[in-house]
Amino acid sequence: MATYQLISFKTCPWVQRAAIVLREKGVPFEFIHIEPGNRPDWFHAISPHGKVPVLRIGGTLALFESNAIAEYLDETIEPRLHPEKPVRRAINRAWTDHLPVFASVLSAVSGAADAAAHAQALEGLRTAFGKLEHALSTPPEKGPWFNGSHYSLVDAGYAPFLQRWQIVEALTGISELAAYPRLADWTRALIERPTTHSFPPEEFEALYRDALSRRGGWLARNVAQAAE
Repeated sequence: MATYQLISFKTCPWVQRAAIVLREKGVPFEFIHIEPGNRPDWFHAISPHGKVPVLRIGGTLALFESNAIAEYLDETIEPRLHPEKPVRRAINRAWTDHLPVFASVLSAVSGAADAAAHAQALEGLRTAFGKLEHALSTPPEKGPWFNGSHYSLVDAGYAPFLQRWQIVEALTGISELAAYPRLADWTRALIERPTTHSFPPEEFEALYRDALSRRGGWLARNVAQAAE
């Protein structure tokens, strides 16, 4: 059986996405954590873009980019997470293609320099949340996931980002998810699913809180004030 090593920064949501897919498929794997500011030469040799995740398979093959990794795993290892119907599969791929845009919206909120920039970024976040709320309002069947009862690559992709946003709300008192009940339910279901988590929740919250602090800006200051 092939061995799988996932090259990672500890708080990287794109790595977490790949780890979720591996766990959903029951694939044993090893984390290899590296520091963002001290990327070793061997890493640059297998990561053409200098980014994580990289999935090293059998010590010889190295796959990069989280979407490509997720698609490869779904094509080669059961159970299949993509829907069987081609139309629904296309819709799912459209939403996973949208992930970098969604991530940038969340990043604008977490990295806003001051209150004015934060307020403007929140408007963008509400637009993004509204789009997801609409998509979640028309699943093909009942259930807690993006496609109803069938867990998919969309769920695996959005889980890390919604987990981080739930932590932001808990740390700051910001309450945006409450205005989007289906999105709030989806977030809750994703966070409750064991495969979402690469670390115990308390440990990850501390890691993410530290990452926010290092980033600085309005949100980091308010997280610090909430802890005092």
